Amino acid sequence: MIVQACLNGARPVDYHPRLPLSADAMAQDGAACIAAGAAELHIHPRGQDRQESLVAVGDTIRAVRRACPGTLIGVSTGAWITGDERRTRDEIAAWQELPDYASVNLADPDAPAVIALLQRMGVGVEAGLASVADAERFVALQERKRVFRILIEIEEQETEEADAVATGIVQVLEAADVHRPLLLHGFDATVWHFVERAFAMNVSTRVGLEDGCTLPNGDIADGNARLVSQAMEFRRAR
Repeated sequence: MIVQACLNGARPVDYHPRLPLSADAMAQDGAACIAAGAAELHIHPRGQDRQESLVAVGDTIRAVRRACPGTLIGVSTGAWITGDERRTRDEIAAWQELPDYASVNLADPDAPAVIALLQRMGVGVEAGLASVADAERFVALQERKRVFRILIEIEEQETEEADAVATGIVQVLEAADVHRPLLLHGFDATVWHFVERAFAMNVSTRVGLEDGCTLPNGDIADGNARLVSQAMEFRRAR
């Protein structure tokens, strides 16, 4: 059961004053998050234009590894990054510095091909499930028992509805006898609800500016490390 720090995601450049947008900024911020208690980092590398980029993965991973030696580092492969399935696979295949794992959203049409490619490359796969339909698609894959971890990422903002989706995903996994490490997290209004639920379930969770910038009391956090510190306080309180 760990806390992962998700540093930036697809947030726009003006989302937060300390949103890390360069390789060096992600390296420095990542080190601060590890010092605050995070066990892993999930990052969305950015190009010179500060937009998400699969091409920038190598330089970013190298920078973060120098600052955070021994820390597992994951990246996103979201279909929106390139907007083209073949280009996505080509840019992943060209990686020279490999992340420890990469998240693949099962809602992406080309997800099975991306999962297979990453596994051939020796990159761990964090399978992202945001709906019951995603879970049903995932359990039908041959690769389902070889993934590094299953990421249950809930986007619904109303708590009761969000809980129902999370419960439905877990039920699909259990019915299919798929037992892989789980990481459960929310988004914006549900971040701290799912931090608490994850700890109650004894599974991992994540916090960071990708998922939200507010503390449980509604104040804006001064950065990722403060969000991690708060999550660690929740964990110690259990």
